[in-house]
Amino acid sequence: MNRASRSPPDLGAIFDEHFQYVWATLRRLGVREADREDLVHEVFLKVHSRIADYDTSRPIRPWLFGFAYRVAADYHRLARHRVEVLGVHTDAPAAAAPADEGVAASEERTLLLDALQTIELDRRAVLVMHDVDEVPIPEIARLLDVPLNTAYSRLRLARQQLAAAVTRLRIARGHR
Repeated sequence: MNRASRSPPDLGAIFDEHFQYVWATLRRLGVREADREDLVHEVFLKVHSRIADYDTSRPIRPWLFGFAYRVAADYHRLARHRVEVLGVHTDAPAAAAPADEGVAASEERTLLLDALQTIELDRRAVLVMHDVDEVPIPEIARLLDVPLNTAYSRLRLARQQLAAAVTRLRIARGHR
């Protein structure tokens, strides 16, 4: 069956099922909480305009990540988003965990998110797609339209930068 003869996927169902994923992806890509909801909607508006191009034989999350990445990149290019207040987080901690586990998990999450913010967006995108979303590097290279070796290099450099940033932040915060 060719693409022209089948109907596109239901955008409402995609939105309902993947809203949280796009939200978390934008957070990992450095979008402030105050701007995240608008940008999630912008992602889905862009998805709507290209829904007929989606190949339903492929996983949807890497496809959605591509939209989220481009929206986050545009967001970061705006001068008003270049000011960063370090150590201030407005994301609420999860309420379901016991207090001591919740505090430790929240501290680790904050540390990791802060460390991620120190990585260049192109590298961070590859790291998040591969290590968090478990997308294979060849698929990432195709989605981001970069050579395969560039994608592998970005992943390697991002991992190195992340490890160094985590170490630096732990020392700065008095953790081991």
